[in-house]
Amino acid sequence: MEDRISIRGRTARKMVKVANHLPLPGGKNQAGQLRARLSQREKMWECPEHLQLQQMDMEWFTMELLSRKESPEEAEANRSETGIILQLHGGGYYGKLHNTYRDMAGLYNELSKGYDVLSVDYRVAPEHPYPAALEDALTAYQWMIGQGYDKEKIIVAGDSAGGGLALALCLYLRDHNMPLPAGIITMSAWTDLTKSGESYQENFDIDPIFGGMRDSLVYQDGYYKDSNPEIPYISPVNGDYHGFPPMLMQVGEYEMLLSDTKTVAEHARAAGVIVKEHVYPGMFHVFQMGLLLYPEAKEAWIEVGRFIRYLRKKEKEEHV
Repeated sequence: MEDRISIRGRTARKMVKVANHLPLPGGKNQAGQLRARLSQREKMWECPEHLQLQQMDMEWFTMELLSRKESPEEAEANRSETGIILQLHGGGYYGKLHNTYRDMAGLYNELSKGYDVLSVDYRVAPEHPYPAALEDALTAYQWMIGQGYDKEKIIVAGDSAGGGLALALCLYLRDHNMPLPAGIITMSAWTDLTKSGESYQENFDIDPIFGGMRDSLVYQDGYYKDSNPEIPYISPVNGDYHGFPPMLMQVGEYEMLLSDTKTVAEHARAAGVIVKEHVYPGMFHVFQMGLLLYPEAKEAWIEVGRFIRYLRKKEKEEHV
């Protein structure tokens, strides 16, 4: 098994395990205090010269639009022809948007050959439990439609909790007769907040991020609080996927959340959905955050680019 993993990938997995089992400075922190400390330490993100980052304040949250540099007039004229990726970040519904996601947005822009990327800094627990995150994701999606982006050029993407939120959003859109995106991309999606999948037990001892401890983020209940964690908008693993667009679902073999992806992929295929499911040998939770630093992460992003090209080709063929 280990011979299928690159040396860099194996090293990254070990480093992640060490980092995630170190005690937090100052002992246990409240979620809000820890977020504030991390935010203060983070340097201002340096936007690449050929891109522009626009920050927007919504009523309850903020979002950021990363796009190629052009005049406002050019942007408005090209909007119906420009695709857009809605990026929903991870963090167990506790973490906020940070610079790694801005780097990922830049990579999405590059791999898509110029799609805009809208990253949503949605409200998080415990201060803002369900359905706050879903409401904010829906508001961002409606903003894209209202701005003139063609639904057939919209992709919804998310990692970890953001992957589950991406699926929950699309379930909500479908259930309320709203236009669905052209495709969905998930990375290590957290889709089962009841933690009932078999991999929560089978991979407990080998998951380098959540394994070996019962106080990790996956065991926190602050997001759903008094709501039933089994409802599909909280745990999309219980959703009905009829009518869904094509999906790319990536996950690491060593994850406790492995069954979260495999079960959704199985249900979606049974509903007639085109699903590209890829279990990466020996990999850990959201290993794609390594961007292009080790072969497995690079391969995953190449696969993302290939999936986006497939969606673009599909959209063009349907309009011939």
